[in-house]
Amino acid sequence: MVSSIVVENIYLLVIVTLISVLQNAFFALKVEKECIRQNVQTSAFERVSCANRNCMDAYSTFLAVMWCAGVCLNQAPAAFAGIIYLVVRQKYFVGYMGQTSQSTPGYLFGKRVLFFLFLMCIVGIFNYLLEHYYGSDYKEYVEIITSASSALLLIP
Repeated sequence: MVSSIVVENIYLLVIVTLISVLQNAFFALKVEKECIRQNVQTSAFERVSCANRNCMDAYSTFLAVMWCAGVCLNQAPAAFAGIIYLVVRQKYFVGYMGQTSQSTPGYLFGKRVLFFLFLMCIVGIFNYLLEHYYGSDYKEYVEIITSASSALLLIP
């Protein structure tokens, strides 16, 4: 009974995390394929390798803020923002494989998604403190606002 309640509150976050693992495997395969194709370190290999490194550098931050936002506030908008981030990260990776300037929109959009998730974390923690110390629970209102504002992430 308890475990089903826990899973009910995090299953969307788990799904997004598993999708992100598959995406990381795809990125690694691209790097490996480029490495095997070219024995010498070419510019194509350098670009793919750099894109993969950049994505992996931001990966832990993404997971941390997505999970914190989902647990502290609401899993649905956090998971939605997580899916948007994965799409943007894919756009960044593919753009970096062409020319590095093509990756800039994906990079900037990804920063916006991470900032949204970070704000969700802060609001969730602040609401918890209000409820704990003052007995005022605004979670329902904040969840409505967060769910509505998560759609704004789709605006380029």
